[in-house]
Amino acid sequence: MPQQQIKFGTDGWRGIIADDFTFGNVRKVAQATAQYLRTRSNDPLAIVGYDCRFGSEDFAQSVADVFASNGIRTLIFDRPSPTQVASWTVIDRKANGAAVITASHNPYMFNGYKYKTETGSAVPSEVIAELERYIGALDDVPAPDRNAALGLVSQYDPRPAYYTQIARMVDLDGIKNAGLRIVHECMYGSGYGYIADMIGGGRTTVTEIHNQRNPLFGGLNPEPIPPNIDSTISLMKVGNQDLCICTDGDADRVGIIDETGRFINQLQVFALLMLYLFESRGMRGPVVKTVNMTAMADKLGAQFGERVYEVPVGFKNVAPKMMETNAVLGGEESGGFAVRGHIPERDGILIGLLFADMMVKSAKPISQILAGLEQRVGPHAYTRHDIHLPREGYEANRKRILETLEHNEPDEVAGVRVQRVRSDDGFKFYLADGSWVLLRASGTEALIRIYSEAADQQAVEARLQALEDIVGIRQHAGAS
Repeated sequence: MPQQQIKFGTDGWRGIIADDFTFGNVRKVAQATAQYLRTRSNDPLAIVGYDCRFGSEDFAQSVADVFASNGIRTLIFDRPSPTQVASWTVIDRKANGAAVITASHNPYMFNGYKYKTETGSAVPSEVIAELERYIGALDDVPAPDRNAALGLVSQYDPRPAYYTQIARMVDLDGIKNAGLRIVHECMYGSGYGYIADMIGGGRTTVTEIHNQRNPLFGGLNPEPIPPNIDSTISLMKVGNQDLCICTDGDADRVGIIDETGRFINQLQVFALLMLYLFESRGMRGPVVKTVNMTAMADKLGAQFGERVYEVPVGFKNVAPKMMETNAVLGGEESGGFAVRGHIPERDGILIGLLFADMMVKSAKPISQILAGLEQRVGPHAYTRHDIHLPREGYEANRKRILETLEHNEPDEVAGVRVQRVRSDDGFKFYLADGSWVLLRASGTEALIRIYSEAADQQAVEARLQALEDIVGIRQHAGAS
């Protein structure tokens, strides 16, 4: 039996490099994946991608070697690439799945392994359980002889097919000729070059920042939210730019900064996308959001007569509901959004380009588009507190916190009556004034997250503090 338990969180397995994320453990996960792929096809084809983290290309090669040792034809990317590019390559090449070496927006000391199914989507819970059973039954997996399977592994440039697909989703020529001034904050991640390739070279200019490989990510977590992007916000406040698209470590998540230097939070991004797709693009259908997502979606859904589904956090929950309902849009608070007609998976590159298209089609800056949204649904403030706990003893702490809420559900939070409670993914309290507050324990880090949305910032902070007091924890760092 393995000495360390390998468990998949909301999106894949992640671990600390040289601690639990080792070549030996990566080979175990790859071998389990190979066994699963063998149940899907007699002659499977697999895609292997990787990001810009320390050793990612070497871990990816190790995965390809294990696949090949199992007789699986494998395309391994020839450069660091966004996770969603691997998802699209699965669709384009009619592959049976993809493994991507990435820890997404986690701190630099982490790396990880994401698996994508034949639909290009995040792996659903039942497949996670199957993979974990395979992993648990494995002893050590030795490094295969690379020379024994040379004909089964090929290098592959995924960009041309992906660019062709994005051109189907967005009017790239319209953006290219619009004369926009766009900044792409790459966050030292694998999204570098993509936006510039697709919409640069015309009247529109694209300025990339932090587009070099830096496995330490400049000392910041590669998650496109303040304070990680404070320097980029300052750059936008200087003026002379129309839009900043920020992408995370593997470019499947997005952050948006408007022309004034205002960060458009993830909940606002989701509501703006929903309004744009319904009004500007004339799309209709359901919308899928996670429990930590905005009530603005429910208000827009009511206005347009479309249903809004709320699911637990993670695209392993969003993607199946999108496919089941043929949803127009799916999204989660961490900045991941998917649009019908593409892949049922996050794509920060596509979403950033849709915001550029939003500006072109409306002939308005993002600040004015946001003001129009607020006129429709009212003001909505939002904050998330990230409370980091010691890794040692985290499970016991996590259990105590969740049991505290389970056995002591409050009747009110910050003086506002609790109307109902959802407890299948943390504890979410829906309050009588339309606001909400949610506590969740991270599946990938020793971290408790508390979220709230209310009419103004003071009300948000009051709800966050009230819930922290109930469970006996307090955030010491700044709010995320």
